[in-house]
Amino acid sequence: MSYTALYRKFRPDNFDDVKGQDHIVTTLTNQIKANRLGHAYLFCGTRGTGKTTIAKILAKSVNCQNPVNGSPCNECEMCRAIQAGTAMNVIEIDAASNNGVDNIREIREEVSYRPTEGNYKVYIIDEVHMLSASAFNALLKTLEEPPAYVMFILATTEVHKIPITILSRCQRYDFHRISIDTIAARLAELLEAEGIEAEERAIRYVAKAGDGSMRDALSLLDRCIAFYMNQTLTYDKILNVLGAVDTEVFSRLLRKVLQGDVTSCIRILEDLIVGGRELGQFVADFTWYIRNLLLVKTSENPDEAIDVSSENLLLLKEDAKMTDVDTMMRYIRVLSDLSNQIRYATQKRVLVEIALIKLCRPAMETNVDSLIDRIRVLERKIEERPVQQVVVRDASYGDMAEEPVRQEEKKPAKAAPEDLKKVVANWKAIVNQTSAVFKQALQDSTPKYNGETGEPVLFVEFKSFLGRNYVDNPAAISELQDIIARVVGKTVEVRLIVANEHQQTNLASITFDQAMKENVKMDFVVEEELGGSEEI
Repeated sequence: MSYTALYRKFRPDNFDDVKGQDHIVTTLTNQIKANRLGHAYLFCGTRGTGKTTIAKILAKSVNCQNPVNGSPCNECEMCRAIQAGTAMNVIEIDAASNNGVDNIREIREEVSYRPTEGNYKVYIIDEVHMLSASAFNALLKTLEEPPAYVMFILATTEVHKIPITILSRCQRYDFHRISIDTIAARLAELLEAEGIEAEERAIRYVAKAGDGSMRDALSLLDRCIAFYMNQTLTYDKILNVLGAVDTEVFSRLLRKVLQGDVTSCIRILEDLIVGGRELGQFVADFTWYIRNLLLVKTSENPDEAIDVSSENLLLLKEDAKMTDVDTMMRYIRVLSDLSNQIRYATQKRVLVEIALIKLCRPAMETNVDSLIDRIRVLERKIEERPVQQVVVRDASYGDMAEEPVRQEEKKPAKAAPEDLKKVVANWKAIVNQTSAVFKQALQDSTPKYNGETGEPVLFVEFKSFLGRNYVDNPAAISELQDIIARVVGKTVEVRLIVANEHQQTNLASITFDQAMKENVKMDFVVEEELGGSEEI
């Protein structure tokens, strides 16, 4: 016998088995018990929340020969026929493929005949919003005054597309998204029935991935069971099958973003891609993670606002201390924009990389929240400047007081060679003559020299990951040497390096005033900011 999918195998066959729609189940069972049935019902809500299931149960209930507390008995001849799909008086119509006016005219002709068995002739029209305008018009009169033995049940996921004239003729029932707790409890129940062991954490993740849809959650669970046949389903196995990312990775990524470390962010993304993680799911989960941090930061009772385990809640509280509300709001905005773009994009990785760079470099944007983030970055850089304790005598009290003083950068043993000073004095003009992509990387770089040996070798230190493409690149080095020779009239040896990725420990910068004094032959003072000279 062929395999039956979980969502079909365990589809509820009575109202008691329906989960997460108590407000609808209670209303319908009360109507059935009191014999106050309507002639037209409209079931609307997101996918997988039970619209078609409840429609079929309602069709069985009104035709059941021995109803039990408003639910079908599932034992009489009518219940078995409807369950098997062989009943002549329960007609299911897919409006997506039967949306013309001729299809509705057939219904109008059929309703004139009484049901051959049972009490009601029930028409279940799924995805009713797909009907054409003329088909809706043809349905109006029949829907308003059908024969007493006819019932219409319309189901749709896009209620806004249904004409108001149809809405006014139906009893409308809005199906809610099913909670994670409800879905997880149902999944655990089905796994026990199937004899499959699974971690509670794994079940809850599948329930969360279902996004309020019981059918989606069951389909995902079916996939995981098929991949790890006859094995215990663990949290890591679920992540592997669904292409999802663990919360620990998000925590590590957030720290790198707050540090402005673009290189490390790209490395983390590279590891996820190599591990087979799906980028769309990654963006959605990272957005959800930032959302949870925001709720932890702003909610008085985060335990009630966030549906996570106590262990994960403690981790979220620790991570929430690292940043402020405005910064998290900016991150959510950037990631939300990315979610809309990535859905139909062919170069998804490029879009994700650009978004990560935006998160790390708030200066790339002009929004108010970006400005606030830029201020945060500047404050962090100021706080991270090295501080040494020096002893200062307080003349008024005659005692010793300790005052924190900014520690000046260690002065190099050797002065910068004259040729390199000329290069730095003309650095902007040199960079402007390089090719487009190379120029972009050089604009975020610093010319340096070996302060210990004083040798005339120009070290160009890239600040961003873009410089990786040019390290040990003979063409790039040759291009830069040719431009330097053309601008300053000297040939200089050039070495290209990336910050934090090289072994040169004695490099020193050539300040702008040093370079200009030697080349302009006049003394002037450049105002220092925060105890240091402006550098190129």
